[in-house]
Amino acid sequence: MNEYKNQYPYGGAPASQNAISLSEQVSKIMRGVYLKMFFALLVTALTAYGMMLILPEVTSFIATHRWVYWGLLIGEIGLVMAISGGINKFSVTTCSLLFYLYAIVNGAVFSVILGIFDPISVVKTFLLTAGTFGAMSVYGYTTHRDLSKIGSILTMALFGLIICLVVNIFWYNSVFDIIVSFLGVIIFIGLTAWDTQKIKRIAEANPYATDGRLATIGALTLYLDFINLFLYLLRIFGSSRN
Repeated sequence: MNEYKNQYPYGGAPASQNAISLSEQVSKIMRGVYLKMFFALLVTALTAYGMMLILPEVTSFIATHRWVYWGLLIGEIGLVMAISGGINKFSVTTCSLLFYLYAIVNGAVFSVILGIFDPISVVKTFLLTAGTFGAMSVYGYTTHRDLSKIGSILTMALFGLIICLVVNIFWYNSVFDIIVSFLGVIIFIGLTAWDTQKIKRIAEANPYATDGRLATIGALTLYLDFINLFLYLLRIFGSSRN
């Protein structure tokens, strides 16, 4: 556990720290992580469906102008890098605003993606994603098995997955696309468990971190796991609009 010690310098312990158990503090931090992640997912969903229903012309513009679509994707990468790199430099409010800004931009991207699929299949895939994510997050939180080695392997596999995705953009093959999608599901199922355990261990090493930074970076990490798992499951089970 020492590897996580003071990874994020989130304030000191309160005077009453002895009256509060470690497990209670960790549970409190994890609730903050999940709550922030839930609100970010809600923001993304409302943005996506709001644009589809209220501003369809904007969604159409994004879909028909690839430079805008790719610009949004690059902007998303920039926001993730800014949050991750500035978590200990920016104020808590700034980090939170950047996180929710990322959720909004991601919602704009999703308005294009979801417009391709049948709404019923989207809902079913979301429920499947929520169930799978929840089960693996609970496993990562409760297991006594060290998932660090598995996490390292999955991280390397993730880089390989990104390379496969880039290759498939230029040399598309439907069979290869399905294989990549299944690999993506497996990778993000594993990463969900590992990231949950990692966040929990950081919380155990910084149990009195109350300024919200850990909640933000933890929520971002799990948000990314959820979104990517949903996208790969949608590629497998999603049905196109008639």
